[in-house]
Formats: sequence, structure tokens, C-alpha cells
Amino acid sequence: MLIDFFSKVREYKVPCTLRELLDLIRALEQHVVFASIDDFYVLSRAILVKDEGYFDKFDRAFADYFKGISEQELDLSKIPEDWLTKQLEKQLSGEEQAKIKALGGFDKIMETLAERLKEQQKRHQGGNKWIGTGGTSPFGAYGYNPEGVRIGQNESRHRKAVKVWDKRQFKNLDNQVEIGTRNIKVALRKLRQFARSGASEQLDLDNTIKATANNAGYLDIKMQPERHNAVKVLMLFDVGGSMDDHIQLCEQLFSAVHTEFKHLEFYYFHNCIYETLWQDNDRRQQQAIDLLQVLHTYSRDYKVIFVGDATMGPYEITYPGGSVEHWNQEAGSVWLTRVLEHFDKCIWLNPQDEAHWQYYPSIGIIKQLMNHKMFPLTVDGLTQGIKALL
Repeated sequence: MLIDFFSKVREYKVPCTLRELLDLIRALEQHVVFASIDDFYVLSRAILVKDEGYFDKFDRAFADYFKGISEQELDLSKIPEDWLTKQLEKQLSGEEQAKIKALGGFDKIMETLAERLKEQQKRHQGGNKWIGTGGTSPFGAYGYNPEGVRIGQNESRHRKAVKVWDKRQFKNLDNQVEIGTRNIKVALRKLRQFARSGASEQLDLDNTIKATANNAGYLDIKMQPERHNAVKVLMLFDVGGSMDDHIQLCEQLFSAVHTEFKHLEFYYFHNCIYETLWQDNDRRQQQAIDLLQVLHTYSRDYKVIFVGDATMGPYEITYPGGSVEHWNQEAGSVWLTRVLEHFDKCIWLNPQDEAHWQYYPSIGIIKQLMNHKMFPLTVDGLTQGIKALL
């Protein structure tokens, strides 16, 4: 039976050898476990799997062999596209959408909006000019326009707005959240590659026992350096808007990194960084922190990690006044460049599916500003990002 089981584990690409199989057989002969499938699972995994990165593959192999549960590959490409189309887009054909004209740039949009605000006297719905809902006007909510200003809508629908004018309520990330997947735990251990330093002030128990035994029982205390992670990390988290889709993943990352580093500082921003950051989303208006103050506070040797999907209107990055909630005097790209010039090592972790990056011009702009040091928030992406910080 164990030979077939061993073959199944190998079939699922878990790298184990005959040496591990013989160890498992010997453990069973010594009655380490007996008549319990759960105990056998724990024992066999401990012996056959030498790297936690293969735990998931081992679990699937174990389930396949003992329960007949195997992986199924689903071909989602055969699902008709109209099944996935939003209701408003059903009402507007591609030809109808093509007829809806853009105003022609950020400056023209903001100029026209100012005129509409002066002229409009009542609520409008379903139109193509005034500020309203459910229409094709460039201004308002719950409608469609290839280039406009979204006003008074809880969340994005088509993600085509060049500017969002809204007051957002954000929630702090929870640093007590337990990591949800083994893969993220394993990847985060790559952070231990950073240099460690410390003073000789910690008891080395193993060597003390050994030295005392060699000294005929006379106590011979041995000390070792108190080793701790000396790297300094500054994390900047994008919150709100499209990032609401990635809250759980970001909380998992935040929780793990928060316990990994002795010198960790973090701030929040929304979509793109501007002249201020904050550390408490509930009091971000009252306790905003100047970005220039942050640059003066933290030295160049801090490792900077941006976490955000970089999904926004391109004007939020490239134009003054492109911010969602206020009129920024300088473009977001100017402030991001200041950060990159101040710190020696910076990366951007993007929780957005990498296959979708090409569809968002803003992601391309941020990636270029980051000197292409943007990595997906996946196991491989996190590993690559950590290497870029070393």
C-alpha cells in the first residue's frame, strides 16, 4: 500500500525519495501511529515533505489516494460573454457605447463640470449632459461614459472615470489577522534573508549544557548574540475604492510583516500618494502627516514597500487636481518620484491579477515610475520583490 501511496505523492510533484519512504515504513513498524488515518496523515507529511511549500500538493495527493478526490481543471473560456456582462451594458450595445463621445482630456472635463455646476438647477436622471444618475453624461453616478467625473457613487462599476469626487470612509488594516494560507507564510519567510545583528547578551542553552558536561559538571555559561532582524521597513498601503476587493489579502500581509520586523513603520494613502499620508483612517482628516515630514524622518536605508492595485484614472497620477478628495497642487507622479529619489530601495506589490494589468493605463504609468519594480502580490511576486530590496 505504501508504495502506491508514495507513487501518488510523487505524482503530485512532491519531491520525496526512497529514503523518506523507508523512514515512513520504519516509523510504522515502530508503532509510532496505529489505526488512525489522521495520525498517519501527520506522520507521513512530517516524513515525506521537507519543505512547507509542498504542503498543499501533499494534501491533494493524500485526499486523492484515500478519498478518491482529484483535481478538476475547469474551462471557463466556454462561458458566453453575455452571461458576465453588467446589466447597464446590456442596455447599451457596443455601437451605442461608441457613439458616446469623450470630452477630450482632464482640463476640458473640469472646465465643463464647473459650467454645469453654475447652470444646473434640479436633479436629472438618464440624460447625457447634466450631473445626474443612470445616463451617459460625463458627470454623475450609475451611468456610462468613457471619460468623466464620478460623483456620489459608493463603488466603481466600469472603472473609466478620470476623476472621482467623493468623501471616502476607510478602515484600518488589522495587524492581528492570522495568515490565511500556508503559501503566504512560506513566502514571507523569505524576509529573513535580510541582515541580522545584535549584541552578545542571550544565553546559549545548548552550548552551555555541552560545555558544562565537558567541564565535569562545573557550570560553564555560554552566551550568543541576541539576533534580531535589523532591517528597517516603511510600508505604504493604498486603501479604499478598488482596493476593497483585496482587503483580506492585504490584512494577511500586514499582519505577517507586522510581527516580522523590529523596525516597521506604515502609512496609508488612497490610489496615489500626494502631499499627505495618514496612519489612522478614522482620523485621517484631522491627523494628516506631510509627506515631506515623512521623508525627513526616515533615512535612506529604509526599505519602502508600496501595496496597492494602482487602478485609478491616469489623471490622478499625471495631473495637478487629479486627486479624488482634494485639489492637489502637484501631480501624484511628482510626489512618488520624490519618495523614489529619497529611498535607496523601493518596490510596489500589486494585489491585482497580473493578467489584467495591461487593461489599466494607470498600472503601466506607476510601473514605469517604479522603474518596473512592481510585483504581483503572490508567492512568486513577493519572493521577487524581496530580492529587489536586498
